[in-house]
Amino acid sequence: MYAISLGDDGAELRPLEPWRAEEFLTHIDRGREFIGQYIGLPHVVKNLASSRSFLQSYADKAAADAGRIYGIWMDGKLVGGVLFRTMDVEHGTAEAGCWLEPSAVGKGLVTRATRVIIDWAVEERGIHRVEWQASAENQASIAVARRLGMTRDGVLRESYPHRGKRHDMEVWSVLAPEWRAARGR
Repeated sequence: MYAISLGDDGAELRPLEPWRAEEFLTHIDRGREFIGQYIGLPHVVKNLASSRSFLQSYADKAAADAGRIYGIWMDGKLVGGVLFRTMDVEHGTAEAGCWLEPSAVGKGLVTRATRVIIDWAVEERGIHRVEWQASAENQASIAVARRLGMTRDGVLRESYPHRGKRHDMEVWSVLAPEWRAARGR
């Protein structure tokens, strides 16, 4: 197994595989309410079987080259993650996403981890467009998109039903030439 350092603060990015289901569930339980404010992950990962099933679905996506999931560890503790919810290599598109438990907020972990996976997608897999979708109310996620140099493409009005409410979703993206140009600066 490998780990990619995210800086000198002990943060690492690692594959989040099915054998880590118990650790993943414990992590989700620690941040269940916070994580679930804007995304449905805590509603899907409720017990060990569903945790394993969720991670297996991403192992299957990885095997089909259709998605990936990575955990963010801080000093050996799983505190969040980033993923390619979808990835279409043939068409050169991917949708990235993230989550964190409260103890990990405000450290730049998501921005650093997402940079690593976008670099990989653009340079290794030939992805041309990486999307980021966030509830219009999720200012922290929108701030990540901005820090990554993404452009706001628009708003999908009331497109995401979550916790009994329909949310506007902002769509942000970065194109491979923009990504490379920003990295070169």
